[in-house]
Amino acid sequence: MAHLRHQALNLVQNRKKVDVKAPSKRISDYFGEMAFTKGQMQDTLSPEVYKRVTDSIENRKKIDIETADAVAAAVKNWAMERGVTHYTHWFQPLTGATAEKHDSFFDPSKGIENFKASELVQQEPDASSFPNGGIRSTFEARGYTAWDPSSPIFIYGKTLCIPTIFVAYTGEALDHKAPLLKALEAVDKAAVKVCRLFDRNVSKVNASLGWEQEYFLVDKALYNARPDLVMGGRTVYGHNPARGQQLDDHYFGTIPSRIYDFMKEYEIESHRLGIPLMTRHNEVAPGQYEAAPMYGPVNEATDHNQLLKDVMEKVANKHGLRVLFHEKPFAGLNGSGKHNNWSLVTDTGVNLYQPSSSPKENLLFLTFFITTIKAVHEYADQLRSSIASAGNDFRLGANEAPPAIISVFIGSTLTKVLDKLEKSGDIMVEKGENLYMKLGIDQIPSIILDNTDRNRTSPFAFTGNKFEFRAVGSDANVSDPMMVLNTIMAEQLSDFYKKVNKLIDGGREKRLAIIDVLRDYIKESKPVRFEGDGYSDEWVKEAEKRKLSNIKDTPRALDASISEKAIKLYEKHKVMNKVEIEARHDIRLENYIMKVQIESRMMGDIASNMIIPTATKYQSQLIKNAKGLMDLGLDATEIKKTIEEVSTHINNVRRLSHEMTEERKRINKIEEPREKAIEYCDNVKNKYFEPLRYAVDKLELLVDDEDWPLPKYREMLFLR
Repeated sequence: MAHLRHQALNLVQNRKKVDVKAPSKRISDYFGEMAFTKGQMQDTLSPEVYKRVTDSIENRKKIDIETADAVAAAVKNWAMERGVTHYTHWFQPLTGATAEKHDSFFDPSKGIENFKASELVQQEPDASSFPNGGIRSTFEARGYTAWDPSSPIFIYGKTLCIPTIFVAYTGEALDHKAPLLKALEAVDKAAVKVCRLFDRNVSKVNASLGWEQEYFLVDKALYNARPDLVMGGRTVYGHNPARGQQLDDHYFGTIPSRIYDFMKEYEIESHRLGIPLMTRHNEVAPGQYEAAPMYGPVNEATDHNQLLKDVMEKVANKHGLRVLFHEKPFAGLNGSGKHNNWSLVTDTGVNLYQPSSSPKENLLFLTFFITTIKAVHEYADQLRSSIASAGNDFRLGANEAPPAIISVFIGSTLTKVLDKLEKSGDIMVEKGENLYMKLGIDQIPSIILDNTDRNRTSPFAFTGNKFEFRAVGSDANVSDPMMVLNTIMAEQLSDFYKKVNKLIDGGREKRLAIIDVLRDYIKESKPVRFEGDGYSDEWVKEAEKRKLSNIKDTPRALDASISEKAIKLYEKHKVMNKVEIEARHDIRLENYIMKVQIESRMMGDIASNMIIPTATKYQSQLIKNAKGLMDLGLDATEIKKTIEEVSTHINNVRRLSHEMTEERKRINKIEEPREKAIEYCDNVKNKYFEPLRYAVDKLELLVDDEDWPLPKYREMLFLR
């Protein structure tokens, strides 16, 4: 088996440089050339049609058939001018990946290229073949994709891609996007009502997202020689290298030339697609990197993230690389996350999380700031559930990512402001700005960024003019956490508006009514605010005192998603109904079970077919050497000790693999999804994964380096 490793290393040494050339010296010359943006629409549609389309997008109104026909004709001509022959409805089923079915523009019956409104607006993929949580039976195949005009159509390769939602024949959402769109509509409506307490000119509030995508790169040949990476996305075995990330010399270091070429090419392709990538750099672990765009509307940013991952995989393959989005591909090294920088912005141009020099504007800022903290406190378990996955379980709380305890970091400056506001006594009504000044609201710095340190251990941190949800996994579709975050904000803003108006109806002056509710929110949500070290044992104890949840595994974290509280929340805001909620819960449990099962199978297969044969062969060589020494009358004590050690670890690997297989067979007979998932978590993953890793790790230290069958961390990670 070792020859596969040697062959892979030889291929790595002989990789040729891939030349990368941009279409122009200036990114602005080609940015968005493959996206049918508002600018492209304005150039190709009549003014009347363009106005109807943009009005529909901005106000979430249905596009009429006449307008859709005009868009279909324009987008077909635009695409065909660029060599496109096919179109597809590009959607995001509950697999975690994107999906597409390509159809040709060419209509054989008419002998011409054709594309109608009906083909733009709707398509029919098979709804029973995607995860559906029991909503669709095998024989009930019909499902629909429906055009989402709020996210730009784009050209990928030679295919026109139309972003869509995906629903069952009976109307239930079978994708990530449909609930997200509904959540964005809910937070828009709730936020506008609150904003109008301050400014009657606000008619729309948009949720904004800027994600940061972390990832690992390994050489394709070394990747292909690791069955666990190929099948599961992470190494189930591997001895940590002597030099890993302990010198902190990779982080923000000079980008290796081969990686730099890869980055350049995926950035070029992304810019052509209209993905506004701005940042690239080395991350903490060797072989780990990050990309980040400028912020944008949540729905569009979500599509861009899914598209970027696909672009990166295709470009990596061209460069003889494989990109790993698994949250924890290598034990002993930092895992990868996807920080979600989120804010709310009005159609009047105000970032509702940006403090100001104006006391009046700062009360608006504090309203949304405090309401967000309250929402996180009330629905922390929902947020934890939204980021739960088999991969993220390896990362959360591992001294490289936020802990599983959901808390909010706001920094010392804003902590003082909230403490002062909470403790203010009776407030006298005075004219003008005096009311705000007496409260100390005028003391909030207009630029808060330098007054707020960044707490890398906080799952949900305020970073100057936005909140950063830092606990999202690198392989996750950001739709789920964004759907939850915007829904809980819609609920909390609705609660705020209702309480303020009740006080106003009772005769309380509006500004004082707002402050009264905010003071209550500050007191009630205080337990979720934490400024210290989230990795410390003290915080675990303190969080328990504060009655904050610390749910460390996915099966139990997902319980919150089907609680009575959750169902009531999502149904109230028309984001999801009970059937959709329960279906998603079952799908996520099944996904967890399958991933743990795949890893378990890989551990058994690699142990039986690669590790044990190699170790046994090496053991035989040692026995032969020992016998030779004894025949010569020499001392073979040390070799005998090594033989005994090798034998012990071989037996442990064999025993643990067998027991794990038998346990897996037992668990597979369980029908109830939650019980089955918990059994996999507790009695396969937690009971066998680490002991098996340990036993194989000991063998790797003992077996001669040349004979070891798997490429090692040190060989895979240090790309130059």
